Amino acid sequence: MLGVLLLSMHPSVDSQYTLLKGDCLEYLDILKGDAVISDPPYGINIEKMSGSYRNRTVRASDTYFVYGDDQPFDPAPWLDHEKVILWGGIHFAQRLPDSRAWLVWDKREGQNSDNQADCEIAWSNLPGPARLHSQLWRGMCRRGEENVSIQSRQHPTQKPVALMMWCIKLADLPPGSIIVDPYMGSGTTGVAAIRMGHKFIGCEFVKEYYDIAVKRIEAEAAQYRMDF
Repeated sequence: MLGVLLLSMHPSVDSQYTLLKGDCLEYLDILKGDAVISDPPYGINIEKMSGSYRNRTVRASDTYFVYGDDQPFDPAPWLDHEKVILWGGIHFAQRLPDSRAWLVWDKREGQNSDNQADCEIAWSNLPGPARLHSQLWRGMCRRGEENVSIQSRQHPTQKPVALMMWCIKLADLPPGSIIVDPYMGSGTTGVAAIRMGHKFIGCEFVKEYYDIAVKRIEAEAAQYRMDF
């Protein structure tokens, strides 16, 4: 097991980040930090929501594959952290403690409703009231550095860097804290963490997304070198 672990780990020289490839439940002893901020799979079968992916076998190499998204999500392994933010909380609310600090991402920015969700909602155990972040994100219309004129979509459930930076700010952590994302996808939480002066530990099962996360986080760390 130790040999597999070492082969699956991708640490930076200055320990700004540690990236793990595999099932996060096998790395519970490593995925420890000051806050868990993540957008986990929660059983909506995202790969089956695309017409081109209906009625076919989905492989890990397919564009819309999200590991674990065909099963109900159990948040229990992550709830013992002091600060936790889990997107998609309404899909597994019955397995979460009560909270008054739900977070809402308004994806319309005043546009009319259509067949897409107007917002996404995250559960948190943070102190304080519910909070709202507004950022346009409807199909190809995306505001921020993820605008299609700047970059193509890198993950089927990709979140904006600005959204994850907002989450980290709400967590109110001292500089150099450790942000954990057990389901890091293309590495957006890691990019946000390093940009805001924090360390990062992330895990991703799908090789294609893991490789993207490594490149994004390495590039970000090269710009935001810190002395820890």
